[in-house]
Amino acid sequence: MPDNNCNAYPLKEHLEKRLEEISSLAQQNIELLEDENVCLITEFENMRSVMTDIVTTAASFYLNCYLSPYTAKYRDLTICMRNLSERKHGALIVVERKDSLDPLISSNIPIGGTLTHALLESIFYPGNPLHDGAVLIRSDTVVSAANVLPLSSIHVTDKKLGTRHRAAIGLTERCDALVLVVSEETGQASFAISGVLHPVNVSPF
Repeated sequence: MPDNNCNAYPLKEHLEKRLEEISSLAQQNIELLEDENVCLITEFENMRSVMTDIVTTAASFYLNCYLSPYTAKYRDLTICMRNLSERKHGALIVVERKDSLDPLISSNIPIGGTLTHALLESIFYPGNPLHDGAVLIRSDTVVSAANVLPLSSIHVTDKKLGTRHRAAIGLTERCDALVLVVSEETGQASFAISGVLHPVNVSPF
């Protein structure tokens, strides 16, 4: 369960505004639906665009809530995700929560550094020998890099979702870890929890 005390007020305010907007659009379209001479396809497309933004913003809000009980450095993680997303630098970051991950990950290289967005961004810089594996975060420490995660056996239909995404889903199918992913193809940032992948909006508010 997310931490109800998480500090993400700008995201919450943005979410409230967008929900009010979708409510207003829905009411307007209900009234226009009575007029057979009005085609609402464009209006429905606008609603879908707003709903997509609501979903990704909500995921961003709850991401902070999920992270904050397990690391005081959750802001560094969100800054890192934003910077990597803008540069389209692929990344896979595992945040350990209650379950021990030692039995589930392998082939790691110890780091033992304090968690900062600069450290994570340097690890995932293209050409760095460590950038292809997953980084393990425990509390406020970057424990290790170049970790190999179990892949999900589910069939991924979206061709934009590669090995990193299957690894994020696969690990979270087996434990309560939260896994952050950045696609090097699209720059899309996501997080996986309980075997489900959620796209997030990493733009600052």
